[in-house]
Amino acid sequence: MHPGINGPKFKDKPAIIMAGSGEVITHQELNELSNQGAQLFRSLGLKPGDSLAFMMENHKLFFPIAFAAYRSGLKYTAISWRLQPSEVEYIVSDCNAKVFITSKFLEESAKSLSKSLQGVHKFMLDGSTDDFKSFETEISKMPVSAIEDECQGAAMLYSSGTTGKPKGVSREINLSPLPYKAEDDDLGLTRVVQGLYSANEDSIYLSPAPLYHSAPMGFNTGFLALGATSIILEKFDPDVALSAIEKYKVTHSQWVPTMFVRFLKSDSEIYSKYDLSSHQIAIHAAAPCPVEVKEKMIDWWGPIIHEYYAGTEFNGFVACNSEEWLGHKGTVGKSLLGPIHILDDDQNEVPMGEEGTIYFEGPTANGFSYHNDKEKTKGATSKQGYTTLGDIGYLDDEGYLYLTDRKAFMIISGGVNIYPKETEDTLIMHPKVSDVAVFGVPNEEMGEEVKAVVQPADMSSIGDDLEAELMAYCRDNISHVKCPKSIDFREELPRHPTGKLYKRLLKDEYWKDQSSSK
Repeated sequence: MHPGINGPKFKDKPAIIMAGSGEVITHQELNELSNQGAQLFRSLGLKPGDSLAFMMENHKLFFPIAFAAYRSGLKYTAISWRLQPSEVEYIVSDCNAKVFITSKFLEESAKSLSKSLQGVHKFMLDGSTDDFKSFETEISKMPVSAIEDECQGAAMLYSSGTTGKPKGVSREINLSPLPYKAEDDDLGLTRVVQGLYSANEDSIYLSPAPLYHSAPMGFNTGFLALGATSIILEKFDPDVALSAIEKYKVTHSQWVPTMFVRFLKSDSEIYSKYDLSSHQIAIHAAAPCPVEVKEKMIDWWGPIIHEYYAGTEFNGFVACNSEEWLGHKGTVGKSLLGPIHILDDDQNEVPMGEEGTIYFEGPTANGFSYHNDKEKTKGATSKQGYTTLGDIGYLDDEGYLYLTDRKAFMIISGGVNIYPKETEDTLIMHPKVSDVAVFGVPNEEMGEEVKAVVQPADMSSIGDDLEAELMAYCRDNISHVKCPKSIDFREELPRHPTGKLYKRLLKDEYWKDQSSSK
C-alpha cells in the first residue's frame, strides 16, 4: 500500500533509517514528503505519463521522491551517479525527463550537466546552485495533502550498460487509482516480498546496495508498501552491514555475490563478532554466485539464503531457497511465472541439459519494451514470442535453471565456445585474488584466447611469480581450455556497485586496434 494509507496507519513508526547518520523518516513523514513532492510536480505542469529523472547517493529523500513520482502517475528514472556525464545526458534525454533532481554530493557532476539540461526543471538536495533550485525549499512551500488526481506511475530504469549503451526498460503504466489493498499493489516487489519471503509490517529490511538499481528500489518500495522499516546503508561495508543487522534486529536483507566475497575475505573475527539471530531471510541476485562462496555463506548464516534470477525487464522470475540450492548446487532456481525455454541460435528448443539462450514464456514475458529501441526489443523476442535477457544456461530434469554466462561474453577459441564464468569462479577463490574478469582477446591463429585481469589482494605481490601461481591454480581446478593464456593485474576493476562488472570497458582495451571489435 502507498504512503497515503501507511502514513495515517503507522504514523511515527520508522519507514526509513539511514544506518550511517541515524536519520529517520517515519511513515507519516514519508506520506507528507511524497505529497509535497507530488504537489510540486503538478505545479510545474507535469501530467500523468510524463517523465522525471533523479541521480543521487543513497539519500534519505530518495524514496520520498520515488513515491511522489509514483503518486503523480509519472515515469521515474533513477540514474547511477557513477555514470559519465555523457551517459547521464543520454538517459535524461532518452527518457524525456521534464524534471531532474540531484544532490549537493554530486554538485560537480550537476554543473557539468547543466548546459545539456535546457528546458528541464532542475533541483538539488542539501543545497542549491544558480541552475539548481533547492528541492527541500521548494517542497516546503507545498501543501502536505494529496494531489486530487493521484494515479499509479511506474519506474523506468536503465540497464547498467555492462555490455553496451544503457537501455531503458519501459512498461506500460495503467494510470489507475492507487491501490488500497496489498494484494492489489503493483508497487515495487510488494507481492514478491510478501508471498515468497514472508514479509509483513513487522519486517525490518537491510538495504546495502545502491538504491538506483532495480533490485534495491523494488525491494525497498515493496517492504515500505507493507508498512515495514528499511535500514539503508550509505555504502556497503562488511562490518557496518553486520553491525546494522545486530543493532536494528534486521529480519530481511538483499545482497549481491561480490558482497559475499568481501564478507568471506574479511578478518576471521567477523564470523562471531555480531549477533545475527534476528536475520531470517537473506536474498541475493544480480550475478551468479560461485558455488564455493555460497556454500560458505550457508555454513555461516544457516539455510536462510534465497536466490532469484530476474532482470529489470521482469519478463520472468526464477527462485530457490537454501534447501533447494543445496540439493542442486549452482542452480538459480525454478521459474515462478511461467515456462522457461532453452533455445539454440535458430530459436529451436534444445534437449534437456544442453546449453542455449534462456527465454521466458508467461504472464510478464512480453510486458516490456526497450525505450526508443524497437530493434533491441525485437531482438529480445523469439519467433515463438518468448523473451530473453541474453543469458546462456540449461535446465536439469527437475526444471532447475543453471546460468552459464552472458551470450555477449562467450569466447570462441579455435571453434570452441568458452564461457568465462567458470574461470572467474575458480580464480576468485584464490586467497591472493580480490576481483577478477575473464574475457576473450585477439589471437591470430585461434581467433580469441582467454585473458584474465586480476585485482590482487596486495598490489606489491604482482609479477611473473603470481601470474604463474594463478595459472597453475586454474589448471589444477578446471579444464585447460578454460584457463587463461595470460594474466594482467589492475589496482581496481570497473565494477558496478550492484556487483556487475563493466567487462566491456576492459575488453575494449584489448580489441581497440582490431578492424572489427568483438
